[in-house]
This record gives sequence, structure tokens and C-alpha cells, in this order.
Amino acid sequence: MHLDLSGKTALVTGSTQGIGEAIAVGLARAGARTAVNGRKPDAVDEAVARLREAVPGAEVVAAPGDVASAEGASALVDALPVVDVLVNNVGIFGSRPALEITDDEWRRYFEVNVLAAVRLTRAYLPGMRERGWGRVQYIASDSAVVIPAEMIHYGVSKTALLGVSRGFAKEAAGSGVTVNCVIAGPTRTGGVEDFVYELVDRSLPWDEAQREFMRLHRPQSLLGRLIEPEEIANLCTYLASPLASATTGAAVRVDGGYVDSIVP
Repeated sequence: MHLDLSGKTALVTGSTQGIGEAIAVGLARAGARTAVNGRKPDAVDEAVARLREAVPGAEVVAAPGDVASAEGASALVDALPVVDVLVNNVGIFGSRPALEITDDEWRRYFEVNVLAAVRLTRAYLPGMRERGWGRVQYIASDSAVVIPAEMIHYGVSKTALLGVSRGFAKEAAGSGVTVNCVIAGPTRTGGVEDFVYELVDRSLPWDEAQREFMRLHRPQSLLGRLIEPEEIANLCTYLASPLASATTGAAVRVDGGYVDSIVP
């Protein structure tokens, strides 16, 4: 299976680390001109350097900016006016007792996890429709379907992305543009490693801590381990490719069987 994105420009938000960085690498390997985004210019430059090292000859663009703000998103669009593949990956998460989540925290999670994606879709989807080709993706989570008791604000924000994705897929109907949500399962990133140690004994070695976390807090997983970021990136790269032209309006799972359902 040859995934060819030559001649296409891809933007991955929040791509200076973790899942976002892995997706950027996957898209670059498929031949896309790839824009790396993050709030801190230094972190963006470092990620760009790593991507160029991982994919020699790749065309990589630094695209710093805080897409969680209207001003930051607008500045990014001005700097990168044409995007063929938009992967809305940026997001925040963290544990918090449900009754202690403040109004400001709820607003912050909605701004970062939902509105950032809405703003960029609103900016880039019209151009994709005019050109007759495009790909929009939203990185959701198993938490969108199985709301975690320890971070319901995060789960609800990801549930909202499922609706956002389906709605914009209808807006793009018949245009050659596909819009999909990727339901990522528990994935090993630096942030998740910190989160694991918030919930299990910090004195445990990582492999043991990971197993304990999955046993106690994610027992539904059929994989029995955390997913690697590259495994998420593989699906995103396929969905971005011309080969995925008939997949739109979908919530596609790469969750290690975590969601206990026989349908997506």
C-alpha cells in the first residue's frame, strides 16, 4: 500500500511532541510538505530539526502559534494560507475530581480541545472545497466514549469533537474533502507517563507502573499495554491519503480494543 501525499501541504497542531509529532513524521514520510505547530517557537524549531533528521529530504515548515486563541489561529492561517491536510491534534488533559472542576477549567478545556479545531476547520475547509480535495482530522480519545471519572472535563471535550467532526463532514459532502475523527486509545507519551504516575506508585519502574495503570484504570483494553504514538500516526497517515477517499464522517478507532463495542 503506497501512501502518496506528494504536492500536498499538511498542518498538524500540537506537533512538537507525542502523538502530534509522530503524525507529522508519518505525513512527511508520505511526501507531504509538513507544518509543525506549537505555542513555543523554540520547541517548534527543535521538532522541525528532529523531523528533518527522521525523514531526510522532507519539506518541513515551522508554524508556531497558540491555536487555542482566535488571534493565534488567525496569525497561523495568515502565515500558512493553504492547507490540504489538517490534523487537529492539539489538546490538554489532566486528572481532577469531578466536583472540583471550576467554570474556568471547563472553559479552558473547551477552548483548547474543541474551539481550536473549529477555528482552523472554518479557516481551511472552504479552500479545500474549492480545490476539490482535502482531509480534515480530529484526534479524539476513548475518553470521548468511555468518560473517565477522574477527568470528565477532558472526556466531554473529546465527545464534542465527535459531533464537530460529523457536522463538518456533512458541510463537506460531495466536495472531495473527507472529515474524520480518530479515537485514540491510551497512548504512551511524556504527558501520559506523568499522568500514569499521578495514579500509581511513583517508585515503580515504568514497565511495572504501566501494567498497574492498565490493570487498575484501563482494564477494558484488549491490547493490555499503552499504544505507541507511531501506531496512531499510521492510521492518520492512511486517512490523509487518497486511498481513504471513501471514509468520511467516521469515528475510526485505534484504541487497542478499549471501547467495548463491535461498531465504531
